[in-house]
Amino acid sequence: MQILVTGGTGYIGSHTVIELIRYGHTPVIVDNLSNSKITALDGIEKISGVRPEFYELDVCDKAALSQVFKTHDFAACIHFAGLKAVGESVRLPLEYYKNNLLSTITLLECMRENGCKCIIFSSSATVYGDPASLPIKEDFPLSTTNPYGTTKLMIERILRDFQFANKECSVTLLRYFNPIGAHPTGLLGEDPNGIPNNLLPVVMKAAKGELTLNVFGNDYDTPDGTGVRDYIHVCDLAAGHTAALKNAGKPGVFVYNLGTGSGFSVLEIINTFERVNGVKVPYVIADRRPGDIAACYADPSKAERELGFKAVHGIEDMCRDAWNYAKDR
Repeated sequence: MQILVTGGTGYIGSHTVIELIRYGHTPVIVDNLSNSKITALDGIEKISGVRPEFYELDVCDKAALSQVFKTHDFAACIHFAGLKAVGESVRLPLEYYKNNLLSTITLLECMRENGCKCIIFSSSATVYGDPASLPIKEDFPLSTTNPYGTTKLMIERILRDFQFANKECSVTLLRYFNPIGAHPTGLLGEDPNGIPNNLLPVVMKAAKGELTLNVFGNDYDTPDGTGVRDYIHVCDLAAGHTAALKNAGKPGVFVYNLGTGSGFSVLEIINTFERVNGVKVPYVIADRRPGDIAACYADPSKAERELGFKAVHGIEDMCRDAWNYAKDR
């Protein structure tokens, strides 16, 4: 199948492109490179032997995106493109609402106008807000604690309404937690532009002596006081998106958690990273960030039951692969 991947040179998108190629699909990437680098295409090509077709454009640009749809016959779209930092979204809410909602609406318009009937959306566990109990199941109440999460929840609602009005369409919402790690070859990993927002890129910069890691809060109601999250290896996450293509051709809305089912604290990540890689990670305890919650981890059993998806990488793999990619950069 020809698959459109928005945000396909980004961290999760690029690893998903490799999985799609591995399973015989033909991914086509659109990305404006606002938080990724064109060199991701080199890594994809070295790993897979295929250099996917790439269009540098903003998904909000209807004319440019329409031209891509007219050039290809897409069986499905996997939608990653969007702004994604919790803290930044609290400071820049209008930018998050404008970009994330408009890009999705523009993509859906192009799908409708060109007969593409399947979309897989990169959602987030942030749509569960501050859950009353753990682990989180797909039928838990939905709420949000920051503008980034609110954009994800609003997009989920837009996609549900779109599917209700276009009943032949297939919508899959993938809610996942904290992707970390890198491709085991060391050729592809998380390489954001500017100052990173996610935990592990900051851990790696601290390990290289480029900065001191801020641990935001040590007074949460968790075993060591630091935030607990369900970290998932990016290669597992990519496999989950590919598995979701099983819903292509099945009308309806399908919702899955992608995770390991286990939670690890920030300090557990730091200590594991130091142990498996033999490096020191300097850190300081800072104030909590607005919008953060104490703990969040998944019950991923529905994805295993219906899609055959199960995360296979452990936390040591995640820390080792991430450092293997980043240590010499």
